[in-house]
Amino acid sequence: MTAFTALILRDMRLSVRVGGGALMGALFYFVVVSMIPFAIGPDLNLLARIGPAMLWIGALLSTLLALDRLFASDHDDGSLDLLTMSSLPLELTVAAKAIAHWLTTALPLIVITPVLGLMLNVELTAMGYVALTLLAGTPSLTFIGLIGAALSVTLRRGGLLMAILVLPLTVPVLIFGVAAANAAIVGPAPFGPPFTILCALSLASFVLGPFAAAAALRQGQE
Repeated sequence: MTAFTALILRDMRLSVRVGGGALMGALFYFVVVSMIPFAIGPDLNLLARIGPAMLWIGALLSTLLALDRLFASDHDDGSLDLLTMSSLPLELTVAAKAIAHWLTTALPLIVITPVLGLMLNVELTAMGYVALTLLAGTPSLTFIGLIGAALSVTLRRGGLLMAILVLPLTVPVLIFGVAAANAAIVGPAPFGPPFTILCALSLASFVLGPFAAAAALRQGQE
């Protein structure tokens, strides 16, 4: 087993053991989405029309919920210094932590999305497209949030600062994610272009995010 894989498995075990990322993110997602019908009222057509956007906003907030602890717990117990000095490049270290965060936080959201879509009167066949856009777009949310988590790890009230830094950067992902979902469900715009851009955003954040986060961590330790 490589150090990269071992670090992913270690962070996944910690996330499940402390009952943090996966459980809290999924519960928060469920609560946010389930509150929407109470706020909108019994207008089923309106719920179906705004359902994909509401699911995307819920997934965005739930993904960011646990990101402020991505490096903070390692910083508090000193293991972040050991990870920084290890033989594994810091860029790969932060990439491994982001992958573990996505697997334990974002992936459960995608799994329960079809169930929550029924609460918003979104047809089951349409939910497949919404889940597909979330599968393609949530990695970019994680890797963009990775940068904010690295910048705020040494600061007090870092979670609030991270949200302020990260949320504006996620706007393009939100726009193209919702556009692709709506194009697949109601048209008439084609599904392909916005979905392709969404995949490109995830790929770009996967490439650039670890380098930016590693640079932020090195700067914070100086």
